Amino acid sequence: MKPESRSASRRPRDLGWPGFACLLAALWLTGCAILPPPAGKLPEYAFSDPEATALGVVARGATEGHVGETGLVLLDTGYQAFLMRAALIEAAERSIDAQYYIWNSDLSGGYLARRLILAADRGVRVRLLLDDINVKGRDDVIAALDRHPNIEIRIFNPQAVRDGPGKMLGFLSDFRRLNRRMHNKVFVVDGAFGIVGGRNIGDEYFDLRADMNHRDRDVLGVGAAVPAMSDAFDPYWNSPWSYPIAVLAPAAAGGSAAAMQLDQARERATDTRGFWREPPVDAAAGLTAVEQALSDAVWARAEMVFDPPVADMQEETDRPMRTAQVLHELVAGTESEIVIESAYFILGDTQLDGLAALRSRGVRVSVLTNSLASNDVTANHAGYARRRAAMLAGGLELHELRPDAAACSVWVETPGFCEAGEMSLHAKSGVFDRRVLFIGSFNVNLRSIYLNGETLLVIHSEELAERVARDIELGMAPENSWRIALGAYGTLSWSASGDEPWRREPETGWWERFKSGLIASFPLEKYL
Repeated sequence: MKPESRSASRRPRDLGWPGFACLLAALWLTGCAILPPPAGKLPEYAFSDPEATALGVVARGATEGHVGETGLVLLDTGYQAFLMRAALIEAAERSIDAQYYIWNSDLSGGYLARRLILAADRGVRVRLLLDDINVKGRDDVIAALDRHPNIEIRIFNPQAVRDGPGKMLGFLSDFRRLNRRMHNKVFVVDGAFGIVGGRNIGDEYFDLRADMNHRDRDVLGVGAAVPAMSDAFDPYWNSPWSYPIAVLAPAAAGGSAAAMQLDQARERATDTRGFWREPPVDAAAGLTAVEQALSDAVWARAEMVFDPPVADMQEETDRPMRTAQVLHELVAGTESEIVIESAYFILGDTQLDGLAALRSRGVRVSVLTNSLASNDVTANHAGYARRRAAMLAGGLELHELRPDAAACSVWVETPGFCEAGEMSLHAKSGVFDRRVLFIGSFNVNLRSIYLNGETLLVIHSEELAERVARDIELGMAPENSWRIALGAYGTLSWSASGDEPWRREPETGWWERFKSGLIASFPLEKYL
């Protein structure tokens, strides 16, 4: 017998039969699956003739006298952000490009998807790019939408195993690649108007949930920065890591099943039940809503910054992404004050060294982030909690949002919500010396710095910088957040107006604190 054959015959014994059985089960569950080739996609690019559309005519009129500037409308409330997306879909004539980390199949996500079908019916080209991490077994529904001749849906950096127990095993076996995610959020219509910011598509981002809604921020743009928004979309759309859903799930929702699902979606497309204020449902109403929004526009120089898709998903990840480098430059140029609002906030050793340098120059840095009580992901809070004492020692002023924040009545328009629901923070914004600000998808944490694709709109406007800084400071007020103090031996305390200081995470139970503490005992900050 050949030596290699003898070696092969010993492997089950070396592993032990239980281990060998587990190995066989893992191989069976994953099916030795590999991603198919991307099927020879031809490059496709954004619509580039906006003035041939009604939205383009509106944009041209608005931009007269503002050469090189962008008209910017802050979308501060969730329902305002929902209505603006709905208005742009109704007004669209030629193209809709949407890139999101999450698109939920709930009230708002389902409604906007159905309106996209009607837009496609009237000849609008719809390109929808979704990160795979939150697709969660919806291949059939997505594939049915994709069967529309004017809708194409691609999934970024997908898993080969689409569902079942093998999906988790597949993630663990291909962790380095699958840990690189597309967190970007871009929405461009007819090449004339675009929305960027922190919001995904789902009820919690649009103030439509009864139990919990996110405090978030987007910006509607018209003018000079809009072509750059398309420039941020196209590289991801044409990336070899963006797979047509038809390639990933070739048998899903085919033939008559797809046609039936599309027809059912059309039948429900005019159903606006559940919305407390009617969204626009035709082109005239959509255009009117956009024109009305422009009356609040602030004109300024704005730069769209994005992380291009990574060519090699297995490459080393210790180099900051482009968005992180741009923010580093803004921080380095700050003279007196930085005000930050970030859902997840984690600094590593390199960033802590930079914080010490800021403190030595007399720069004040104040941060609003989630508390354990308001955070929607315990693991992310645990990574922050692991570094919290070091960040406080470095001179940060840390404020953690209260779920019962009194400013809910300012932030959420939805009738009745603030009496029964709780607030969470999802916004990602920062203000430097009250002169420059950013709004985008970038959380100030290690995942955004090193791993994710992100988008930023950097705005040079004292007016908008002051407005956003004041809004963040409203969130830092004692009735809206707890301020954390660092005591002797690294002990922490949380204080708010009129209350005795808390010596542990406020408004939480022992189980929440136990889970957070357990996760915080592991050095996972970069992956949270």
